[in-house]
Amino acid sequence: MQKASILVVEDETKIRALLRNVLESEGFDVIESKCGDDVIDLLASNSIALITLDIRLGGENGLDLARRIRRISSVPIIMVTGQDDVIDRVAGLEIGADDYITKPFHVREVIARVRSVLRRAGPPPDTHDTTEESQRYVFDGLTAVPDRLEIIDRNGKDSSLTSGDFKLLTVFLERPKRVLSRDQLMDLTGGHDWSPLDRTIDNQVARLRKKIERNPSEPGLIKTVRGVGYTLACEVETVQPSESSAKSA
Repeated sequence: MQKASILVVEDETKIRALLRNVLESEGFDVIESKCGDDVIDLLASNSIALITLDIRLGGENGLDLARRIRRISSVPIIMVTGQDDVIDRVAGLEIGADDYITKPFHVREVIARVRSVLRRAGPPPDTHDTTEESQRYVFDGLTAVPDRLEIIDRNGKDSSLTSGDFKLLTVFLERPKRVLSRDQLMDLTGGHDWSPLDRTIDNQVARLRKKIERNPSEPGLIKTVRGVGYTLACEVETVQPSESSAKSA
């Protein structure tokens, strides 16, 4: 079985070496980048399963690099931040990072978060042309194609979501009009145990709303059920591959 490759983007030599040793000891292949200048090229030339990205890189800011990555890829990103970088951590999640690790960190936390994000992301999408081979969900003028982590918007344009956000969307699409608690959502997306202070699901819902809602400030699709969780409030049509082919014939 091929090892998953993790790209470590870190300008501090000691931390980069520590992350390499920890990840390799757990069976991952590790690719290193010191400053982020070559990250886009590395993504294009390697099958990267996950990126750990230092938010305080020398040269380009880690947040700016995360934005550049998100323009071309939905690869999971774990931001590595300082203890006092609360605002930056929130900004990173809003950009599309899947999780974060705070310095100083424990090696067990690194492994736990990496494995949690990889579970939520699931297997990488098939890169072959699956236009007529993929199951689709049609809802409120949108079409979701899970195999490609792709949303076709109301104007017919394609846009991609992060793997974690698409995992959350799929949970809603498979359970329309059901009220789901944060605990259920965390469990169904393969995340860690939820606590009342955990904002992971809330941050993911907020990001998802920006992508799919007609008016994100007044969400009509993913509605908040106060004191419980969230619900997808629209009808969902599931289109199987054979149906897609028949409709396009």
